[in-house]
Amino acid sequence: MHPALCNLMNIILWLPFRQLVREFGTDITFTPMIIAEGFVQSEAARDNEFQTDEEDGPLIVQFAAKDPVIFSEASLLVYGKCAGVDINCGCPQRWAMEEGYGSHLIKKPELVAEMVSSAKRRITDPDFTISTKIRLLDDLRETVDLCRQIEAAGADFITVHGRTPKQRSEPVDLEAIKIIKESLNIPVIANGDIYTIDDAERVGEITKVDGVMSARGMLENPAMFFGYAKTPRECVKRYIEIAQLKEPRFMTFHHHLVFMLEKSLPKPKRKVFNNLRNKEAVLEFLSEHYFAQDELPRSEGPCS
Repeated sequence: MHPALCNLMNIILWLPFRQLVREFGTDITFTPMIIAEGFVQSEAARDNEFQTDEEDGPLIVQFAAKDPVIFSEASLLVYGKCAGVDINCGCPQRWAMEEGYGSHLIKKPELVAEMVSSAKRRITDPDFTISTKIRLLDDLRETVDLCRQIEAAGADFITVHGRTPKQRSEPVDLEAIKIIKESLNIPVIANGDIYTIDDAERVGEITKVDGVMSARGMLENPAMFFGYAKTPRECVKRYIEIAQLKEPRFMTFHHHLVFMLEKSLPKPKRKVFNNLRNKEAVLEFLSEHYFAQDELPRSEGPCS
């Protein structure tokens, strides 16, 4: 079994979900992509975009960065509060590409390597990891060269999403990930279209990578790495317990439940549930239509 990682998408801004997936088989979690420049310049941005506690680990903080000094400064700000930092060179969204972040960086291997080496020079703790996440270039040889430059700069591991920035629904190129893995001496993590434990095992067997990363699959089923085909009731119940202790915003609380219950509620009930507007209505609905009598955790305070 390959180590299981959860890459939290940008819509997941708070830590209770990270705690949940760890309890259900995820080994390492990543934060959403945080803009390094704003993080360095603004205390308000740091407070808003990075929350953690003593139970939130191992955790990798993922930065969008394009300047070695800024990235190393951002890394120093989270050092001691996480297990490592990661440069996102894989985001294909237009805004990120236009700003010089994400997948735009895979065509600038020297810059990515300098960001890695800069952070390594500033933080010499061998237990603190510096890593990158990339997408494939059109030329696999160039992708391998990019990864080798990142490795030579001191990166501790690389995550590879098996598509190019322009690809969306095309099959993930597992052969490319396998070749990258064979070309490096540091751990390689595979990412892309991992929705079930069978997907994870298949990707691991084909590519021989050191771990697999899932994002959308984990949203729909946080217990995926425990082998569940859909989110089990005990996982939903535990999520509600954690969320009420951490007092999340209602929108985020509800959003996760919408994803988690997609395969468990019939379409008419999903439509009703998806349009609920407060926590009390959500808990009442679940009590009537999902949980057994008295199974649902009692409400301990409102979500704002």
